[in-house]
Amino acid sequence: MKPYIYASTLAVAMMASTALAGTYSRTDTGIVVKPDTGTAKEIRLNVISDSIIQVVGVDDPAREQLPSLMAVAKPDGKFTVTDGKGSVTLKAAAASAQVDLTTGRLTFFNAKGQPVLKEVRSAITPVTVEGKPYVATSAQFNPGTTEAFYGLGQHQNAQMNLNGEDIELRQHNMDIGIPFVVSDKNYGVLWDNNSVTRFGNPVRFGLASRDLKLTALDGSKGLTAKYYVDDKLILTRVEPDIRYQFLSDVDKYWPTDPALSKAATTGKKVKVVWEGSATSDTPGVHKMRLFASDYVTMKVDGKTIFDHGIWRMGWNAWYNNFEQTFAKNKPVKLQVEWLPSGGLISLHHSNPEPAADTHSLRFTSEAGTGLTYYFISADSLEGVISGYHTVTGKPPMMPKWAYGFWQSRQRYETQDQLLGVLKTYRDNRWPIDNIVQDWFYWPEDQWGSHKFDPVRFPDPQKLVDEVHKQNAHIMISIWGKFYPNTDNYKELDAKGYMWRRNVELGFKDWVGPGYLNSHYSPYNKEARDIYYRQMKEGLVKYGFDAWWMDNTEPDVRSNTSPEEFAELITPTQMGPGALVHNAYATMNSQAMYDGLKADQPDKRQFILTRSGFAGVQRNAAAVWSGDVVGTWDNLYDQISAGVQTGFSGVPNWTHDIGGYAQETRFQGKDVGGLQENRAAGGTGTAEDLKEWRELNQRWWQFGAFSPLFRSHGEGVKREIHEISPPGSPMRANMVWFLELRYRLMPYIYSAAADAHYESAPIMRGFALDFPTDARGKDVKDAYMFGKSILVAPVTKYQATSRSVYFPAGTNWYNAYTGETVKGGQTQTVAAPLDQLPLFVRAGAILPMGPVIQYVDEKPDATLTINVYTGADGRYSLYEDDGVSNGYEKGKFTRIPFSYNDKTGELTIGARTGQYDKMVAARTFKVRFLKAGDKTTDFDAPAISVAYSGNAVKVKRP
Repeated sequence: MKPYIYASTLAVAMMASTALAGTYSRTDTGIVVKPDTGTAKEIRLNVISDSIIQVVGVDDPAREQLPSLMAVAKPDGKFTVTDGKGSVTLKAAAASAQVDLTTGRLTFFNAKGQPVLKEVRSAITPVTVEGKPYVATSAQFNPGTTEAFYGLGQHQNAQMNLNGEDIELRQHNMDIGIPFVVSDKNYGVLWDNNSVTRFGNPVRFGLASRDLKLTALDGSKGLTAKYYVDDKLILTRVEPDIRYQFLSDVDKYWPTDPALSKAATTGKKVKVVWEGSATSDTPGVHKMRLFASDYVTMKVDGKTIFDHGIWRMGWNAWYNNFEQTFAKNKPVKLQVEWLPSGGLISLHHSNPEPAADTHSLRFTSEAGTGLTYYFISADSLEGVISGYHTVTGKPPMMPKWAYGFWQSRQRYETQDQLLGVLKTYRDNRWPIDNIVQDWFYWPEDQWGSHKFDPVRFPDPQKLVDEVHKQNAHIMISIWGKFYPNTDNYKELDAKGYMWRRNVELGFKDWVGPGYLNSHYSPYNKEARDIYYRQMKEGLVKYGFDAWWMDNTEPDVRSNTSPEEFAELITPTQMGPGALVHNAYATMNSQAMYDGLKADQPDKRQFILTRSGFAGVQRNAAAVWSGDVVGTWDNLYDQISAGVQTGFSGVPNWTHDIGGYAQETRFQGKDVGGLQENRAAGGTGTAEDLKEWRELNQRWWQFGAFSPLFRSHGEGVKREIHEISPPGSPMRANMVWFLELRYRLMPYIYSAAADAHYESAPIMRGFALDFPTDARGKDVKDAYMFGKSILVAPVTKYQATSRSVYFPAGTNWYNAYTGETVKGGQTQTVAAPLDQLPLFVRAGAILPMGPVIQYVDEKPDATLTINVYTGADGRYSLYEDDGVSNGYEKGKFTRIPFSYNDKTGELTIGARTGQYDKMVAARTFKVRFLKAGDKTTDFDAPAISVAYSGNAVKVKRP
């Protein structure tokens, strides 16, 4: 969206309140306020819709504003302007904003005229970026609030209610920053800034010594560090911090003792132990973070905070949050034991803030041209998310097959391997809709050529055609990464659209001997058009069905410091890289989406991207949680990660079932799926294998109830026939849940339609469906799948039961036993290994179909309509052709269902709409479930109903 610049000729009214008050003028789209004080010399308010108001604060009215990369909406709404005592109010039909003319502070009101968002401070601060003048921006609202906040993208720290949390929005493998937050008071704020942004404390976490006094065992400043090799002490020294956060830190700070060199320690056990104490002169609860990979154990005052369960692979460390109470100047003992194998570790800290600041809504951004955000008001959380879609773009309908099962691997090395796996699934009658070709199908030294290695993939067209003949689809991995010897790099570079710095510095990747590489810059249309045309000439021509856009943070060079990274992603077509730091995934996916939509206007597209940003959903893009690891801890983190992604306006989300990487104790001898730079493992025992299989079985169950059901990982192969023994209970259970996913396809596809038409997340936090239930608002280990099914994944090894909170206001049916539970309480429920705890709310109307091998195998199949008695209920079954864009022209149907519990009558309403190849007449089997009836009794007696599109009533027996 281009910036709106207001000249005096636009003003139709000019008023001044008092000698001390500022002035305002009315414009065609809102008002412009010039307050007396504050860093914003001009505040521009624009009415985007009846319920959305844009705010643009500038320190210099002449400064050209950066075009928005996230917003596509333009001002379009009626409004009134009212002069008050020292203030002015801009009022739309369902939202209004009042501006204090002296201070420029804003208060926002909902449709009822109630104040819901009140600014207490904001700042526009000059900063210099690459020698040019820009501004840093911040704003704080609602100090001391008790409301619940959700959204901000996908994060890996098991956070649900974000009130009181500090979150940095800086794209990273596994971590997706979307500067959009929703409140349980039914409003949202979309912060329109592409730079590194912090929600909560504006001060970035620092190494522990920044705020704390660290004391080593000998009383000196720092921590005592002891380095061991094969349990022999090699070196003892005092270090100022635990500070191996980036590869450059390892280069600078790792001991120079020859016995600790890489050559000397290869194949040996290295251990580092830090000991000492930390003291603060600021009493209270302090936030801390242990950034780590490999095995690490941390104890604070003798209490174990983290143990080996937080293992991560050496090349992709992550943060582990915890809180620690400090009494003034009282030492707290620290002990960290680390077993490095090429990994990273550092300890970070943040001083406590006053409670009113901690519990407020705050955004702080490092660079931009102005302070821009959107206030969105609604009467529900879904309404707020809908407002976000109004501003940034509605998610299109995904093809129906995308909600079937996807099989993937790092990687199918040949086209025969891929086709062989698909054949195995079809031969075993295991449902599948999509198979995935991951990276490195190109010749080794030709990354970015978009060409297949002719030895391993001799006939790409045949590969695609053979997949299609098997009634399946194929997705292929594509990147924004190029080797400089490719023609594609050279073409982009000639236009100035390649980031050259990584190549100029001589940094090589991990493939073979290592190759120079970098990424293209997608920040104008020409660059994106070139990128797509190169893809079209190289890959699109074969007829691939979906596009896996990997490494879209972008990870130009892994494990670099923010300062090093900033150097690698600049310049861009919009200025310094810092200005657009977080927006790469939205712009890169737009390159593919715009090109595909132009060339294939009636085909639904599907893009999977490792990172995301505001607006990414409009590009037919789903996101996944990146290179997570196969630990129980990381499985637990996926639950809140997926729920928050839905709150953030991106409904289609997935994850690597079993985790992308695994500990060597979980690897067998066959690790052909490891990347070329990884060493094989196979150190595990029989007990380790048992745990690995159980972890994957539990993760598979969770995957079956995720928006997208996708098995992927490196090392251990994840196909059913590879990971589960023939005839084993594990294999039977995997197949059972796979078939259950397909039985639920009518329900899942209707939920997907609700994501498009109603902005309803598929994976739902309890606050969406139970807004008055305070106890449910911070539940982070369970969720609603669609609006009827409660899912409570099991995330502990050998657990056969788990505690579940049941939201208030309804009764819940146990899907396996039919037992009913009254909402508003926590119960321990059975969770044997073959069961994922599943509950259905009373009043739910749940359609299910038969087991099918792919989603459109039997479009006229009989559907069972499960009615859960005990409450009234409504449901709308959505159907269309599943593949075309006809739905955009109204080519779809809805069949309404309503159940009256008092009369015991289900009404199947008249069908509305139509589409090509619509099934006009079909059979429904209606099943009224009461306490004790099992949802999983798929062949239970039911009432058969012939339906031809006219209303039908069915009476409960």
